[in-house]
Amino acid sequence: MSARAKFPPARFPLAGARVALARRLGRARAWFAREDGVASVEFVLVLPVLFVLFLSSVEAGFLQLRYVMLERGLDMTVRELRLGEISSPTHDKVKDEICRLATVIPDCVNSLMVELKPVDTSTWTGLDASATCIDRSEPIATQQPPNFDPGTDDDLMIIRACAVFDPLFPTTGLGLQLTKDATGAYKLVAASAFVNEPS
Repeated sequence: MSARAKFPPARFPLAGARVALARRLGRARAWFAREDGVASVEFVLVLPVLFVLFLSSVEAGFLQLRYVMLERGLDMTVRELRLGEISSPTHDKVKDEICRLATVIPDCVNSLMVELKPVDTSTWTGLDASATCIDRSEPIATQQPPNFDPGTDDDLMIIRACAVFDPLFPTTGLGLQLTKDATGAYKLVAASAFVNEPS
């Protein structure tokens, strides 16, 4: 009679289970003792922070670019206004010129509002403290700036442009922290002053 026939496996089920359990525990101990995966744990913990920093830096870069170009467009338009190169200036004419010169403002005509007003030199009052911006929840065609007066010769003028933008990443980092209106847009405001040249 063979050894297999003398001791069938069914007679010692616990011994086989113990050996299998010991092998599995040994493999588990060896797996937990390994150090080659430690860096991946740190990577998983740090990755979200790095990702938020990266998205915030991209958002800040675009915000700064838009602001600089808005100021550039406004300053160059102010030069044209001061020298009288824009004849009979209206809100739409001034806005179109700022948009032409700013170049990087998306949908500029529908996202920009311009205020222009002479400064009262007896009280030195000009525009209101808060800028008037486009309200995208209302029809754009019905919105007009509350203050647009091109003034006369030798008037000290103040001009202010407000543009609204959608954040690139509205739910992450800097895009989440920006002060936004009801439509989810943030505002950039640029202002300047000049004196109307005499005719």
